[in-house]
Amino acid sequence: MNPMFHASGDATLTIIDPIQRRQYPLQLSTNPHPDPVDTNRFYFPVDNAVSVTTENIELPYVVGVFVRNLSGDVLVKTEEFAYEELPEREYLIELNGPIKVYLRVTSELTVASSTDRVELDFGAVTRVQIGARSYHERPGMTITTTKEPSDVMKAISTFGSALKTTSCERSLPSLRGHPPQITLGDEMQIPDELSAPASGVRIEVPPKLQTIYPVSSLAYYLGANVVPGPRPRLLTDRGFCRDLRRSSGDFESEVERVLRQVFFFDCITRTEGYYQVELYERQAIEEHLDLAFDELYEKSLAEQLEAYLEVPYQSIQDYLPTWPLTTFVTEEVQNIESLPFLVNNLSLIRTVESKRNHATTLELPDSVNGFVRSTGTDHRGESNKRFNSYVAPPETDSLERAWLGTGNPIGVNKIIKKAFENKLCRRGSTEGIKITVVCNDSDMSSEYDDGDSLYGERDELEFNVDVHRNLTVEELQAVFATETDFLHYIGHISDDKFVCQDGGLNIGKMGDVAVDTFLLNGCRSYEQGKRLIDAGSIGGVVTYSHIGNKSATTVGRLIARLLNRGFSLRSALTLARNQQIVGNQYVIVGDGSVEITQSESGTPMMCEIRSGGKESRFMTKLTTYPTLEQGVGSYYWPYIDEIQTYFLSGGDLPPFPLSTETLSQFLRLEPFPVLLGDDLYWSTEIDVSDVRSL
Repeated sequence: MNPMFHASGDATLTIIDPIQRRQYPLQLSTNPHPDPVDTNRFYFPVDNAVSVTTENIELPYVVGVFVRNLSGDVLVKTEEFAYEELPEREYLIELNGPIKVYLRVTSELTVASSTDRVELDFGAVTRVQIGARSYHERPGMTITTTKEPSDVMKAISTFGSALKTTSCERSLPSLRGHPPQITLGDEMQIPDELSAPASGVRIEVPPKLQTIYPVSSLAYYLGANVVPGPRPRLLTDRGFCRDLRRSSGDFESEVERVLRQVFFFDCITRTEGYYQVELYERQAIEEHLDLAFDELYEKSLAEQLEAYLEVPYQSIQDYLPTWPLTTFVTEEVQNIESLPFLVNNLSLIRTVESKRNHATTLELPDSVNGFVRSTGTDHRGESNKRFNSYVAPPETDSLERAWLGTGNPIGVNKIIKKAFENKLCRRGSTEGIKITVVCNDSDMSSEYDDGDSLYGERDELEFNVDVHRNLTVEELQAVFATETDFLHYIGHISDDKFVCQDGGLNIGKMGDVAVDTFLLNGCRSYEQGKRLIDAGSIGGVVTYSHIGNKSATTVGRLIARLLNRGFSLRSALTLARNQQIVGNQYVIVGDGSVEITQSESGTPMMCEIRSGGKESRFMTKLTTYPTLEQGVGSYYWPYIDEIQTYFLSGGDLPPFPLSTETLSQFLRLEPFPVLLGDDLYWSTEIDVSDVRSL
């Protein structure tokens, strides 16, 4: 379902992505009457387009604006505090919002921005063509493979067919399509119209799942053919060969290094193309390397690959963005069906043995008692049932971690294939974001008291928040059967049932549910969360153990606020866990990358502030988190006038000093989490004059 345009009587044209539930309102000078236009008029691809008549367009918040000629060349790029006047001619204007938007107009043009808005002025009433492209991607075709490793290799070799280009611009999220879907069957079947790009690259690995799975993302990104070989190697048709066991025989680590290095250099090389920005990482490494990026930009993928990998990894290691996700995958052949969805996020993949005796059996109370601060019997549930099999994946350098396969993972996202299938079947909606809150115990109502501070505080977005209290079994069942984007449950779960006024509700006894995502903030909600995925949900936050009321309230409110600011489920829980606000008892089930709403600035972030040593300066460090629109490979600029360069999004940015005035202004841009000392605050609640004493 393509983006849609909705005109309202207050001179607003709202662009709506009905699948991703994204909204982008444009304020015009007059009430719009949109007419359809040809989608081929915007140089870059768009899914739907209209024309309107207006003298100006005002955007609800600051986004990156690229003004181009009709050949795609950048004439002007603006961010915050910009003022650019251009003479009358035909322009193509690119807006980097929650939905990709292009404007085509023949007029004079003034672009003016402040801290909270951007205005495009055309000098007179003008016909403006508006094109929109969704960031949503879904598999275009389905491949059937047998369990034979040679067939699994053929299936993974098709992943590169989804790339929209084999140039270095494929490092941009919007130019990487979704790999084909895979199903297991008795016979290998690849659609005739599906073909991998002629990249000139192949990957040889021994025909075993433990060596095939880890090269999936690398094969996808390089458009490479995966073939059997005696040892892991990366080869090009130009005679280049890279041993994938060169670092102490660590095959998976070497695959990860190659992917990160090639991807990093592609992000730098593309600054010679359509997005010629001042990039921090390029400035940091260019003088130390013998690489001519202007020449590399014109070379083939295979030629670029050879040049990139001649550079010692250690020389760039400190400048690489933090990779967003590492997924641990058990050596079970059915996991091949989930790989396309992991590869779509460019997840690093590590294999683990699936034998039951390799799981770590834990007495759950011992693993979580340090977090549960309440005492006595004040718990959300009284079941003493414990799970038999826990797995504790090792720490990684990635922002987030996930687990695919048998076992109950501690501290990471439990991937469930059904969640991805449910996401593909998600119904489109042009309505506002639907939030449902259920509080089934009056003693726990503080988790949602003053609920407006949790949900619906976004002026530019339409929210519909429904609150239910003390429901019966029948009433709660009706809530789960009613369409909602997010359900926040506050209450008891006992004996694998939601505790209601008149008994208990077991989701496993229901048919389909209409809840997309959820937070089940009650004791031992893991099993009910998995059943929600089986019944139609996409992802949610659940618990393994008893949760003390006071701790659960703190966690519930924090996660709710993070989700309301555009963090994904996985990012929200990762941030809370990194700050030791949650422990091992909270986990994500299903697709942890799902977001409930869009980030106002495009990239969710956390800020850490420390004294800069000088009276008027503060050392500020930002940590950025991935989203659908701003995934790995995206540019990020923090809307701080003192900073003149872009950064690659992902993890920690280098710290920079800010003046009192600049920091104060930055904290007012939008609400985002801020770490002061050991405590987490929200930016709009901070008085900079008090920061130095903290």
